Amino acid sequence: MITFALRRLLATVPTLLVVTLLVFGLVRLLPGDPARLMLGESANPQAIAELRTQMGLDRPIMVQYGAWLADVARFDLGRSLVDNASVSRIIGQKLPTTIELSVLSMLVALLLAVPAGTISAVQRGKPLDSAVTIFALTGISMPNFFLGILLIFFFSVQLRWVPASGYVSLMDDPVRNLSLMVLPAITIGVGLGAILTRYLRASLLETLSQDYVRTALAKGVPGLAVIARHALRNAMIPVITAFGLQLGTLLGGAIITEQIFSIPGFGRLLVDAVSTRDLPVIQGVVLVAAMAVFLVSFIVDLLYAAADPRITYT
Repeated sequence: MITFALRRLLATVPTLLVVTLLVFGLVRLLPGDPARLMLGESANPQAIAELRTQMGLDRPIMVQYGAWLADVARFDLGRSLVDNASVSRIIGQKLPTTIELSVLSMLVALLLAVPAGTISAVQRGKPLDSAVTIFALTGISMPNFFLGILLIFFFSVQLRWVPASGYVSLMDDPVRNLSLMVLPAITIGVGLGAILTRYLRASLLETLSQDYVRTALAKGVPGLAVIARHALRNAMIPVITAFGLQLGTLLGGAIITEQIFSIPGFGRLLVDAVSTRDLPVIQGVVLVAAMAVFLVSFIVDLLYAAADPRITYT
């Protein structure tokens, strides 16, 4: 296991290098001059040229990339062009908010997907199966921004149960924090739960047709015990894969949801950085998001063995 983990980590290094190159190159293709945006359209051309030199934007692009890559190797993501703050510190302030939203969203997704997928598989072809299928298709098809607006209208405007938008740190006021995060978590969690429901239903249907399940039922083991102790655990492999991929995507930034609910998270930081052409922040955010996806994928690989003892790593 340790050897596999080390080899898996080393294998991500070339991929991360490719990611850094793509991030750096694509960011440079964004329209607009950061120096001109910082000084204004009416700024003196000489002042713009001096600022470009100060920011290093007048150097060849490969020289800029090499200098940035050397800084990244030292865990230095540079400084923001807007307020001269450390990019690492800015990301460190925003990332916990998105992590909290991602964890709550995945919790909602699991609370929906596990019982719904199990019921749908056990009740295959029956009305409950049809109801779960309708829920799953609706959840997959409905855009996050539309569901978020509906939730705000019903639960914040009409019923006044929870605030419509805003954010308070979990450390400052846990109750207020959860009241503000419940609607964003449901907005993301419903769609993810619908996806996981379909994965779990398909996997569980295949597992229930296996010989060891029929043998356990023939020996008189209660059906619920067979599902909980044998079938469900073995059916979780595809669900773990989908779960990991979705979690990695969320850590990359739930941009639309954070915008709708005015949550100062990772995704909103990226939107603000793009609007101001803050190149170091854009590069840092995308790089950290890519690393989050790789990390979650690595953890998912290790979880396979925990879910299915037949899987070993050599």
